[in-house]
Amino acid sequence: MSSINVLFLMLGAVMILAMHAGFAFLEAGSVSRKNQVNAFNKIIFDWSVTTVAYFIIGFPISYGIVLYTNNSLFTQQNGIELVRFFFLLGFAACIPAIISGGVVGRMKFFTQSLAAVFLGGVIYPLFESLVWGQNSFMGQKGSFFEKIFGAPFHDFAGSVVVHSLGGWIALAAIIILGPRKGRFGGRFNTRPSNIPFLTLGSWILIVGWFGFNVMSAQNVNAISGLVVLNSLMAMVGGTMSGLIFSKNDVGFTHNGALAGLIAICAGSDVVHPFAALFIGAIAGLIFIIFFELETKWKIDDVLGVWPLHGINGTWGGIAAGIFGRKALGGVYDLSFMSQLTGSLLALVYAFAAGFVLYKVIDAVAGIRISEQEELVGTDLTFHRIDANPEQTL
Repeated sequence: MSSINVLFLMLGAVMILAMHAGFAFLEAGSVSRKNQVNAFNKIIFDWSVTTVAYFIIGFPISYGIVLYTNNSLFTQQNGIELVRFFFLLGFAACIPAIISGGVVGRMKFFTQSLAAVFLGGVIYPLFESLVWGQNSFMGQKGSFFEKIFGAPFHDFAGSVVVHSLGGWIALAAIIILGPRKGRFGGRFNTRPSNIPFLTLGSWILIVGWFGFNVMSAQNVNAISGLVVLNSLMAMVGGTMSGLIFSKNDVGFTHNGALAGLIAICAGSDVVHPFAALFIGAIAGLIFIIFFELETKWKIDDVLGVWPLHGINGTWGGIAAGIFGRKALGGVYDLSFMSQLTGSLLALVYAFAAGFVLYKVIDAVAGIRISEQEELVGTDLTFHRIDANPEQTL
């Protein structure tokens, strides 16, 4: 059975790894053409530095397991702890990938990579340990939350632990970084550069999400068909909401699908499929409303990662507390107060940690590229090539 579980987790890990191609294409399609190469390079490099940081520091913080000092784990149960690390790394690596979409076009390449080291090595693992890991404060049986609220905080696949954290950290970085030059004054092009890239990125993420959610069981015997159906229903709800309320906008339609998937992560193993459909539909609407409010509030969040991941991650955690009840067709009863408190705690922690991190890095190394570099674009500035080199000879 251990060999089957190793294969199961490995397939999930690879599906999540493939999701990062979705992050890359979604970002490249949404930003200006002069920043497309930067998006591709940044996503794969940030995955790489996060891998090292999470392997050496983050995974031991989260689960108390030091893989590189215990050779017996290399063969124990077919090396299942090694592939579990790979699977959980995919969640950790989502944090810098999420942030990337909000700060694109004006943050220094290696500054964001330096931030990824601290995000994957310390900031994310500390919160992960409280919900899924070795510190029984929020998410485990017998935890402080269970004693106070009657049930532990429940986040099956990371609405809060992954997406809310990433989105609220991104907001802090965006505020410190400031808007792109001319973004809220004069003429400024905010239209996507490549719709096929944008939609391809969305579809890659959608397909990979079923590995993200379903394989969160981490054991073949714990696979849940309910998670599969709820993920599908939430994606559909977000898609329909995104299209209808945006009046057929392709960007909102495809991001609406992602909004639904983000929101259902927490309660995908608990709620009724009709509840999942509703949760996803509300998530799609939330994204549209807050994406437009960001412009009014002069928050230059290029891909809308704060409403997409931050606010909808919070909504997902709270929604699990609302609909995760037998009276509403759920599998078992969650505690609304536990879900509300945990979701708000994550919000405060993520924004505060992100603000401190980026403030310190800004003071030490600076986080913003020069005005001239921003004008030329990050592709030529950092990578010395643009997305269509044959056309620029």
